Amino acid sequence: MDPFNAGWLSILPPLIAITLALTTKEVISSLLVGILSGTLIYSVGMGHPHVLMGTVESAFNIMATKVDFNILVFCTLLGALVYVISMAGGSRAYGEWAIKRIRTRRASLLASGGLGAFIFIDDYFNCLTVGTVMRPVTDTYKVSRAKLAYIIDSMAAPVCIIAPISSWAAAVGSSLKSTGAFESDFAAFVSTIPFNFYAICCIAMVFALCIWKLDFGPMRRSEERAELGDVGNTDTETASMKVSEKGTIWDMLIPIGALIVFSVLCLMYSGGYWGTDPQYHSFQASLGNSSASSALVWASFGAMVVAFVLFVPRGVVSFRNFMDGSVEGMKMMLPANIILVLAWTISGVCRDLLQTPLFVESLVTDGGFSAMWLPAAVFIIAAFLSFSTGTAWGTFGILIPIVVPIAQALDPNLLVVSLSATLAGSVFGDHCSPISDTTILSSAGAGCSHIEHVSTQLPYACVVALAAFVGYVCAGITHANAVASLAASLITLFILVIGLHLYGNAKRKAALKAS
Repeated sequence: MDPFNAGWLSILPPLIAITLALTTKEVISSLLVGILSGTLIYSVGMGHPHVLMGTVESAFNIMATKVDFNILVFCTLLGALVYVISMAGGSRAYGEWAIKRIRTRRASLLASGGLGAFIFIDDYFNCLTVGTVMRPVTDTYKVSRAKLAYIIDSMAAPVCIIAPISSWAAAVGSSLKSTGAFESDFAAFVSTIPFNFYAICCIAMVFALCIWKLDFGPMRRSEERAELGDVGNTDTETASMKVSEKGTIWDMLIPIGALIVFSVLCLMYSGGYWGTDPQYHSFQASLGNSSASSALVWASFGAMVVAFVLFVPRGVVSFRNFMDGSVEGMKMMLPANIILVLAWTISGVCRDLLQTPLFVESLVTDGGFSAMWLPAAVFIIAAFLSFSTGTAWGTFGILIPIVVPIAQALDPNLLVVSLSATLAGSVFGDHCSPISDTTILSSAGAGCSHIEHVSTQLPYACVVALAAFVGYVCAGITHANAVASLAASLITLFILVIGLHLYGNAKRKAALKAS
């Protein structure tokens, strides 16, 4: 399909989808309307003789090319694994074990954040695994599912984007390689880590909120409802699940542990660690060359085999119940999979059909920015593009080849910090976009309503983004002084969080007085 340069019209489809999603609280129809509006613009712009059929045809053609079948299979198998572990009594046994050791609400929150930081290999794996493991514990201590989803989402992509050994590092490295500006793609990626102010501040905010009760906005209301017993549980499918009485904590830890080990081994295998090319015979090199989506499918299948061998021969779950439970678990992931397909489609409509990247590139090159403002401007543009398309990988894949020559021309000293701003803005937009795959998977992993997750997380993400923006302004002024810029971001974050929390307290007291 030939592209059509739609100019500013190229940003209408995601804006329509996002506005409808936030207004109607229904994501699937909103995404579908956004997709059809984009293909309508495309059909009219390309002069299709049958506009109506051209709109529908273009929508499903781009959907067929953009669906990542491996990710759908991974999510489906992971849903099956989660269900059979719960059915075997593993989740219940873990919850009972953890409750005896995690004795406070604060400890349950810190454990959730710590587990999210530990699983840094891949954000998809992070999103669904942390939710599976921590839900029984956080439910016990009346932590809202919205808060758990926020912790999961904020410790997924932000952790992966500053982890040298991760699927994200591999994706960034491939984009850096295309510029030809660096001798070592890995060294270039590592150099961006201290300047990734959004990721660092995001992680800092998660642990601050876990330690101190500083919630504000919609999240505060969700937490207040949770304290009264309404955690926002959306796991209606498991309400009638027959849980085995024979399950132990090992019935959860062994399959999850197998998933982690298999994920690492499969990433190495797909990257050629045991292949014939000696350049990939190291852990880092093989990970950089790996196919994360394929590896995760193999790993999740392996974990299902381990669960079968662990449960069925011992009589914890019968063969028939194991197979029926697997199907039920797959059904649980259907809504998330549908949203993922539609999110990929609208992203493809914007990038491939309507040429949104060209519009963004024109904003960058024709904006007349001085070098001093380049990092902050790149952060905003990356955030806008990522939020609109729902993909961080696609955004930095688009912008890195654009940003590198611009930074080299304006001020080579700002090259690394401008690259960091590209990555940080991409993560911010992806973090808070309703059509982002990681946002969708975080709400699915936490068992939280997708719209509630988006609405409660958005104010927190925007606060962190504002703090990061201050850091990039400081970096431009100080010619990339990492210490001063990071300090400016963290101080700004601290002031904003404390101020908004105190403002919420004052507003609540005033409302109580008035009533």
